[in-house]
Amino acid sequence: MPHITMPPELMPGTPGLMRYRPETGRPLSQLAEVLLRGEHSLSRADRELIAAHVSALNDCRFCLHTHGEVSAQQHAEGRTLVDKVLADPASAPISPKLKALLAIAGAVSGSGHDVTEEMVEAARAAGATDTELHDAVLIAAAFCMYNRYCDGLAAVVPEDPAAYVPMAAMIIREGYSTCATGH
Repeated sequence: MPHITMPPELMPGTPGLMRYRPETGRPLSQLAEVLLRGEHSLSRADRELIAAHVSALNDCRFCLHTHGEVSAQQHAEGRTLVDKVLADPASAPISPKLKALLAIAGAVSGSGHDVTEEMVEAARAAGATDTELHDAVLIAAAFCMYNRYCDGLAAVVPEDPAAYVPMAAMIIREGYSTCATGH
């Protein structure tokens, strides 16, 4: 049961909360749009994977399933790869750069102070640019906020992971701004 009265026609999870209060929801969805779908040297699938990883660490089912599914639908290896990364990023069949960025994102989920110079140097040694380091940290920080927004208001979320498949397809097709604000 949500902690606030939500009209029943609103979407589940964070998009419903963003539609509930569009004056705050619009900039939040625009931030997600830029971070996860804008032009970047990291693929959209990899940025979604960072969001899913942080959401898993924060135990936010809605964001984990949503962003895990968006990543799976965009990765050639699909759900199999996403599940391997979420289970153990260090042994997953991904690039050393993505492993290093996931380690940094994971550290941010605990505290920004948990990101060490050694982590940053490992990411740089694996080929991460300043922009990739910046955006991995910002994606992680933003998803800590989104996760707490969703769970802190006890948003209604689908229990069945299959329910996230069409939502992910809509996000890929239409983007976050459209899904969260209806515009």
